[in-house]
Amino acid sequence: MKHNKLWLVLVILLTMMLAACAPAAPSAPADQPASEPAAEATEAPAEEAAPAPSGDAVELRMTWYDDGNEGAVLRELLDRFEAENSDIRVVIDTVPYSSGILETLPIQLEAGQGPDMARVTQFGILSRYMLDMRPYLQDPEYWETNFGPFLDWMQAEPGGDAIPGFMTQLTVTGPYINRTLFEQAGVAVPSDTSDSVTWGEWAEATRQVAEFFGSDDIFAMGMDRTGHRLAGPAISVGATYFDAEGNPSLVEDEGFMTMAQLMVDWHADGTMLPDVWIGSAGSYVAANEPFINSQLVLYMSGSWQVGQFAQTIGDAFDWEAVPNPCGPAACTGMPGGAGVVAIATTEHPEEVARVMEYLTQEEVMAEFYARTLFIPGHLGLAESGVDFETDLPQAKKSLEVFASQVPKLAPLAYDMQAYRYNTIVFNATRDRLSQVFVGELTLDEAIQRMQEDIDSGIAATQQ
Repeated sequence: MKHNKLWLVLVILLTMMLAACAPAAPSAPADQPASEPAAEATEAPAEEAAPAPSGDAVELRMTWYDDGNEGAVLRELLDRFEAENSDIRVVIDTVPYSSGILETLPIQLEAGQGPDMARVTQFGILSRYMLDMRPYLQDPEYWETNFGPFLDWMQAEPGGDAIPGFMTQLTVTGPYINRTLFEQAGVAVPSDTSDSVTWGEWAEATRQVAEFFGSDDIFAMGMDRTGHRLAGPAISVGATYFDAEGNPSLVEDEGFMTMAQLMVDWHADGTMLPDVWIGSAGSYVAANEPFINSQLVLYMSGSWQVGQFAQTIGDAFDWEAVPNPCGPAACTGMPGGAGVVAIATTEHPEEVARVMEYLTQEEVMAEFYARTLFIPGHLGLAESGVDFETDLPQAKKSLEVFASQVPKLAPLAYDMQAYRYNTIVFNATRDRLSQVFVGELTLDEAIQRMQEDIDSGIAATQQ
């Protein structure tokens, strides 16, 4: 496992990011804000490109989803590229994260009908569909130097050296709170006086806040409906996820059982907003909108929300990230991120490589990260710094909190993120646990089914 190298890289990136924060004018708002790597975007127009250049330009299609304003920023950058490269036109097809990226895109790729490029978060499971751009790049060494640790996540085979794409952002999962609700309820924020608040303590404090208002519209906690978001808390309370041979194993994982039981209890007693995990129809669902609407006291999500909240909430109420809750094993979230990758079925690999080389120029990436408030996935920019375009105190404080979480990320969290079949594990835990919430399965039955789903899912990929 390569978690030690990734740990050092992320520490450097986040430390330099914070040192570089500087006030500036806010970037243009996105038309269709969403959430995540891990987020469910609302439907957006399929084509957001500028008018086609004259002549016989090659048209490239990029499947994309939005967390905040990054789609608008990307479009501006590509407009500049097209002005200098009239033989290429890039069409951005913006889709919802859940139905478009997680569900439809893999089906398109399997059928050989994928786009030329796509923004994805599931690197391991999709790596076999990615194009190795190395033969088409003018300077592969630049990519190795600046993206090397993250290219490891995109390899179809262990030890591979393919260059399929680059990171649009790195992410760290963790909770946000609505401090205004705490203050109005007269309840102390637990993390103000302790560096090791447990999930149980957060649950109790947030319940007190929700009970103060006595409203059916305000819930103590919410969590994105994804096994990835659940994994950090589970690891913190002792989940191991793997057996001694490195195979996914949940049946006798007492730590995972502990966290799963907490989730069951919180849904049963009304602590957790039920609509996210229960009313989801079997897909990924984010809880960003209830948080934006002041319906959640605490929201478990991640760093990618900072840019969106800066736009959608601004200073309407006092929101901020807080440190990951602790358990007997760790105080960890999950690392992750999203990246733009080239698709192997493209009929225009040289042109795809030209677009990628433009977008990954240091000055272009610096502008993209600065305007989107994303943690950079470019090592050169970690050294030089990024001047983030925000003067909002909530955004700055949240970025500081996420930076402070990097040294606390457990080695197992890195191992889970790097595991090729982590999507299979995450989806199985998500879907079967939801069945417990609605009474279709007992927790013991659900965990057994999770294991069966994981085993069969992995076996299917190896046929």
